[in-house]
Amino acid sequence: MRKLGKFVNTRTGFFALLVGLFWLKTLFAYVMDFKLGDTSFIQGVITFFNPLATTIILLSIGLYFKRSRFFYPVTMGLYIANTVLLYLNVIYFREFTDFMTIATMTGYSKVNQGLSGSSLALTNVHDLLYWVDIVIILLLMLGKKIKFDPRALGHRLAFAFTSVGLLILGLNIMVAEFDRPQLLGRTFDRTYIVKYLGIDTFTGYDLVRSQHTYNMRKSATKAQLEKVKKFTDTNYAKPNDQLYGIAKGRNVIVIHLESFQQFLIDKKINNQEVTPFLNSLYHSNSTYAFANFFHQVGQGKTSDAENMLETSTFGLPQGSLFATLGNDNTFEGAPAILEQRGGYSTAVFHGNVASFWNRNNVYKNLAYQYFFDASYYDTSGDKATGYGLKDKLLFADSIKYLERLQQPFYAKYITVTNHFPYELDSEDKDPNFTTVDTGNTAVNDYFVTAHYLDQSLKEFFAYLDKSGLAKHSLIMIYGDHYGISNSENKYLASVLGRSNEDWTDFDNAMLQRVPLMFVIPGTDQGKIYQTYGGEIDVLPTLLHLLGISTKRYIMFGTDLFSSQHRQLVAFRNQDFVTPKYTSVNGTIYDTTTGKIAHLTAKEQKQVEADQRFVTKELHLSDALNQKNLLRFYTPKGFKKVNASDYNYSNGLQKLEQQDRKLGNKSTSLFAQNGQKTTADLFSTDAPELNHSSTSSNRIKITNPDGNN
Repeated sequence: MRKLGKFVNTRTGFFALLVGLFWLKTLFAYVMDFKLGDTSFIQGVITFFNPLATTIILLSIGLYFKRSRFFYPVTMGLYIANTVLLYLNVIYFREFTDFMTIATMTGYSKVNQGLSGSSLALTNVHDLLYWVDIVIILLLMLGKKIKFDPRALGHRLAFAFTSVGLLILGLNIMVAEFDRPQLLGRTFDRTYIVKYLGIDTFTGYDLVRSQHTYNMRKSATKAQLEKVKKFTDTNYAKPNDQLYGIAKGRNVIVIHLESFQQFLIDKKINNQEVTPFLNSLYHSNSTYAFANFFHQVGQGKTSDAENMLETSTFGLPQGSLFATLGNDNTFEGAPAILEQRGGYSTAVFHGNVASFWNRNNVYKNLAYQYFFDASYYDTSGDKATGYGLKDKLLFADSIKYLERLQQPFYAKYITVTNHFPYELDSEDKDPNFTTVDTGNTAVNDYFVTAHYLDQSLKEFFAYLDKSGLAKHSLIMIYGDHYGISNSENKYLASVLGRSNEDWTDFDNAMLQRVPLMFVIPGTDQGKIYQTYGGEIDVLPTLLHLLGISTKRYIMFGTDLFSSQHRQLVAFRNQDFVTPKYTSVNGTIYDTTTGKIAHLTAKEQKQVEADQRFVTKELHLSDALNQKNLLRFYTPKGFKKVNASDYNYSNGLQKLEQQDRKLGNKSTSLFAQNGQKTTADLFSTDAPELNHSSTSSNRIKITNPDGNN
């Protein structure tokens, strides 16, 4: 121990101590949190050694400082910074089963508000091990148990350490490329890059890619847009003659079901329906529902789902399009199309701060006229969760705004209560509903918050019926993305009547189904369609139901009701699913049986053709958004959106002024009701409104910027 202490008191020893400790904590993260797994001996060896190279390279920077007063703070600062990067990836991975990219980091300030509750829920007791060594080392340095060595190593020796790190990195990359050809070229799975090369190398590689994206956007040309348009024109699917325009002129109410998966529909827990009201809608003759509809989000999750819904283009391969490109991206989305082609007024109702996912900027570029965010609601006390106003309160409190919108309107509701970590105050829980006991709190509580969401929808639909809005509206309901992550699916297996022992990647893929329903009151030809499709297909499907042709627009999705719709669902990581085959990480499964498929030569060609289509589709969509190519294209009759035309402050006053200005020509529900509110038609059992229950002041959602 004495010899070890003397060694640590040298610069070389201190450097070696930090390298060794960071190596160990990275391996700890690999096993305990990332659960990378090893499928071969070579992978195991690579994963074991890959933290060394970049740790040596990074910390060797401190060795170039001759004075001890610079060497120790710089080296320790680099060590702490690298630990922060590792730990942020740990937290991010627990929620998204993915690693943080540069795009995620640069957009973090736009998505971190409202995340405190979720972040706390994502921590574990063993997280102390990521930080305890730093505390101990700093205390030993302050107590002079670790003494500052005044002897400099010299630049040659410092460079030797850097060279060793570079050599190890080069060997690491070479062996990784041998075991996994085109690892960096394809980047089909970020987990593989981390497994083979480590967190730091992945981050550095991603930085290079991000700079490349910036350069591409800077040098974009109109000719590149023509390639995209040729692809979308070729794959255009004409409308279904029987359904085209059946909802023409109706209001559109979009209800965004947060983290809601398809398996919840018709699911019973302890002989109780989890979502009885949604079940009734799903089976109604007035509902056109889809049983094989998949989310296609990437790291942008909810914002990716919104982007696909509004624009029929994919989210980015890394990060959130809303957060990283949304400030100045050119969109030709649903709000602008409906306003210009159908005279729609447009609004979003959401109980979180306007800046969450950068919505306050993106919505202006999409041409939303009104955005009623958290600043328009009372979110004090127990009325809100970490992600915003509870769903029952959002629907109830939105009526005074909704009834003032000129009809027809396009209104989107973004619910939040069914959001990880699926916490709900006891007073909001249905005492007659008992959830499962899987051994995983998130899975257990997921059914509780989903049940609450179902109750909130029932209350809202009751209002739509009483107010008369229902018969003049199309209500579109969809799930944005998964609620239970792949890392938790094995806890879910028993609830689905499966064994977690034989759970496969195919099962994970199938759980990416989410609901899609078009509820059109007054119709009676609704049914449940088995057609395979994804979120990219929503916009052309919706517009065709409204009798608005999509042929002139650039959209990667196609009408789900069309006989020309291609039943090929692309996932953001280039996996895909069709009615016959499902591709997951290069493994092909039979979609009907879930078994690994044994393909004939003809079938193999079809799978390869599908893979080429998926790769091309994603590549062209990425080019469109990353290079902002839509700035070079204006569809016939389309007026480019000017974000400066929109301001989300004083929304109610603007609506009231518009009502008064139009007078007898006003089409708002308020005007049609004799200039009287319809809010009294809304009935809710929300305890926060029925008795005083906000004394705890648990959380309040506010806009810290003070502007919209």
